[in-house]
Amino acid sequence: MQLITCEPNHMSEAVVMEPPRADGFMESSCGTGDSAASLDDGIVDTANESSEEESTGEKEEDTVVPEATSETKTTEQSTNTKMANARRPESLSVPAAAEPGLWTSQGDAVVKLRMDESGLGAETPLTVNQMFTKTVERFGEYTALGWKEGEQQKSLNYKEYYQTCRTAAKSFLKLGLERYHGVGILGFNSAEWFISDIGAILAGGFAVGIYTTNSPEACQYVAENCKANIIVVENHKQMQKILQVEDKLPHLKAIIQYKDALKEKRPNLYTWAEFMELGRNEPDAPLDAIISSQKPNQCCTLIYTSGTTGQPKGVMLSHDNITWTALSTSHHVNLMDATQVQESVVSYLPLSHIAAQMVDIWLTMRVGGATYFAQPDALKGSLVNTLKEVRPTAFMGVPRVWEKMQEKMKATGAKSSTVRRKVAAWAKDVGLQTNLTKMNQNGAAGRAPLSYHVAKKLVFKKVRKALGLDRCNKCYTGAAPITKDTLEFFLSLDMPLFELYGMSESTGPHTISNPTAFKITSCGKEIPGCKTKLHNPDEEGNGEICFWGRHVFMGYLNMPDKTEEALDSEGWLHSGDLGKHDKNGFLFITGRIKELIITAGGENIPPVPIEDAVKEAVPLISNAMLIGDKRKFLSMLLTVKCQVNAESGDPEDELTPEAVELCKKLGSNATRVSEIAGGRDRAVHTAIQEGINRVNEKANSNAQRIQKFLILDRDFSVGGGELGPTMKLKRPVVMKMYKEQIDNFYKELATPTTPDNPLPPK
Repeated sequence: MQLITCEPNHMSEAVVMEPPRADGFMESSCGTGDSAASLDDGIVDTANESSEEESTGEKEEDTVVPEATSETKTTEQSTNTKMANARRPESLSVPAAAEPGLWTSQGDAVVKLRMDESGLGAETPLTVNQMFTKTVERFGEYTALGWKEGEQQKSLNYKEYYQTCRTAAKSFLKLGLERYHGVGILGFNSAEWFISDIGAILAGGFAVGIYTTNSPEACQYVAENCKANIIVVENHKQMQKILQVEDKLPHLKAIIQYKDALKEKRPNLYTWAEFMELGRNEPDAPLDAIISSQKPNQCCTLIYTSGTTGQPKGVMLSHDNITWTALSTSHHVNLMDATQVQESVVSYLPLSHIAAQMVDIWLTMRVGGATYFAQPDALKGSLVNTLKEVRPTAFMGVPRVWEKMQEKMKATGAKSSTVRRKVAAWAKDVGLQTNLTKMNQNGAAGRAPLSYHVAKKLVFKKVRKALGLDRCNKCYTGAAPITKDTLEFFLSLDMPLFELYGMSESTGPHTISNPTAFKITSCGKEIPGCKTKLHNPDEEGNGEICFWGRHVFMGYLNMPDKTEEALDSEGWLHSGDLGKHDKNGFLFITGRIKELIITAGGENIPPVPIEDAVKEAVPLISNAMLIGDKRKFLSMLLTVKCQVNAESGDPEDELTPEAVELCKKLGSNATRVSEIAGGRDRAVHTAIQEGINRVNEKANSNAQRIQKFLILDRDFSVGGGELGPTMKLKRPVVMKMYKEQIDNFYKELATPTTPDNPLPPK
């Protein structure tokens, strides 16, 4: 492996070294993919010319720990590795100023690249501009972006897209964007979002997505942390958040609103049209000078972790992080170049999240694909309409999206005639068995039974068409755990969901399943050029998952201590996740160190498998959260499946049609959550207890049995604060919100049978 230093003003000789092996690690690595020409004399210079050259999901960090003192840092590290019962390698020491290291916390610094000696890991590093211009050369006339304005379809081809980004970059410079300062982007997915992102990068700034659900104070933190000179907002609602904290942002020079008219005129407020006009006639030379000075190992994008405690951390991604990860991922998932078949995707997941950025912006750019924008109410019901119109070739959904589709199909199926239901049940059985057989043959092409072809014609094709996924041969899930029940449901409909796994800190993907390497509940294998080590594995092979590759981030902006906690002294990124490999090299996620429940008796219990088992045993359950850290026994908070308000996305009191049908089968007439919550409905309560009993029977120990549960009167949601932007459970938030109910689980009732209580009951 080569470490390449791309200095801003001169090039250093490459350092050649192998990825370090450490005692207490289990290592796996993928194949190196296509061979590549070696770098001449180990020296690379990509500043002024493009060289020849021939990536999602993300498991975002769940808990952001407040900035640690030297004392608390030791405690924090000890707690995080309690499961491992062994020390990880020492944290990275601060690299000498004269010799760039593998990491930095300074926005204007450079890092060494983790180059391989051959394969995709040895490909020449590129800047974002170099990748973009290559795409324009090859696919200039192909559609790049598509969207609807009213009923009218609009689009940009790659030539127009690139020129528009350059114009935006010149406008940013005219507004006073300084090198290594942020451009915050706050709004729903749109062409303007992409253009702002890339324009900021071309102009030498940082592209900084801000979650649309952020409060004004949260927006202020991000803008202040990245020294944002400019913030781009979608509409008046988002504009108001910034105006509320504007006087606390000393670096802010302008705010641009890309949808609707401005409701007030002020010198530093611009409509999108006004903003673009600023740079339209500006000379190219100043921008070209900035672009030519950019290096692949410099920061261009900040991804802020959506932590649940403390402040978010700014994940610094370099040009090479983005361009190389897009290259490696596109090879791994076999994306087609537009000259063969143009790939198309629908953009709807939050672009402040690395998964959406990698899929929607960078992977499509890498292969000349087309990105079409969903409507802002996509997750409230309109997504399927966009899917039917676009008919994407690839689709990325967080688990909650797939679960909602599953619920909708089940509800529709319940209303079908008896004959239709029987045909569907038969087809699903055929589909599941056929696909499991194929999976066990590692994707080898075998002769499918005649029944499969009949089922495909009668059921599978119709289901895909109804979802708008009839052209989609790559369906992905990531960013949060998904249940085996949902995976098997779609597999039975001949729609394998390929799991991917990674982090913001790994520029998105690290492992991905694909048609030739697929195992249900596995996250697949490493993308080419990346390696995995399991730190301090236990007797079952479970260890902390550690990453190596050119996708590993530069560091956390202005947070050297946090960076040292994430990267060990040998440069491996510690994920905080627990996992193991099977004999064929498939990675399985088994838990998260920070989520690990350590009972009062000292037993380590990963909560997700138990929560998934309960949801599978009781289909009425929407969300389950296991409680028991430092407690004498396990308990659980449960929510039931309910309708969601189409406008706000908030959970309502009415049960879903599927839930109503389930209740009827249990002998209950309940149609509302309020009729079930708190154990009010005896039939439902009994059914849940029986389901939990079945889960308890399979528990590995008594400590892993659920002793008490409570049905809450409201489902979890993003708006309620219980779920993050990618629908991941925010456990500390739920613990705080329902503290009283949780404490009630553990109140010891005084009865005559309590040895230390001689008083009779009242």
